[in-house]
Amino acid sequence: MMGLTTSKHNLREHFILFKNVPLIYGRVPKVANSSVKAALTRLLHQPPEEGLRSTADVFWRRGTHDETTMVDAEKALGYRSTHMCFSFVRNPFDRLVSAYNNKIMEIDILPSGMVTMGLERHMPFERFLDVVCSTEDKDLDVHLLPQSTILCCNDVVVPAFIGKLEVMDDHWKALRRRLRQLGMPALGRLPSKNVRRSGDMDLRDHFNTDHLIQKAFERYRMDVELFYPEQPLESLAWGLLERTPQIWERNSEPIGLPAL
Repeated sequence: MMGLTTSKHNLREHFILFKNVPLIYGRVPKVANSSVKAALTRLLHQPPEEGLRSTADVFWRRGTHDETTMVDAEKALGYRSTHMCFSFVRNPFDRLVSAYNNKIMEIDILPSGMVTMGLERHMPFERFLDVVCSTEDKDLDVHLLPQSTILCCNDVVVPAFIGKLEVMDDHWKALRRRLRQLGMPALGRLPSKNVRRSGDMDLRDHFNTDHLIQKAFERYRMDVELFYPEQPLESLAWGLLERTPQIWERNSEPIGLPAL
């Protein structure tokens, strides 16, 4: 089994680049990431290295017999005219509470990035939010990193297709249709992996004051304005979306396979 040492450079590599298929996935933690990665293993021609799980970035970096690698946003943007790049995002208020519930309240050992931030197990949500809001992007644990920071390069959105978790089934079907139109291999149905929250009905318990809503909004303003501009802020904070989230999509240039 390969070593799992992670460098600061690797922490910026959020995109899975396929070398035999003109496809890139911008992975966003806490947004069906495990399920999408499981689906993507269907595109591999060879059995992956033993002892590595597809949920881990090291699997895609060094465990697929050089069929894939991980790249940063700048490199992913460089493939804009030759590769189809896709991702999925989530209501940032819901994503934040999901990270809090799972990483702070449920698991026994905090991720190292959260320890470095000064977060603690079972800390109150309001104090958790204070720490998140006072921490710069470069020092945030990846589960708390704004989705816009992950998916943008110099204010340019890298993926051509960004679906929404709130309507995942419909947007996954739309992605499959788009890939089929481009002559890509079939991804199949989305597996159900690491599903912990059945809904977002507890958001109102966490964002129970205007102050907390505004504080989270200021930290994740770009996520809201870029991916959920049609939703009233209070409705978004309480998980009561008034309008069906739409796919974020731009017209792509022709897709082809360049020499790597």
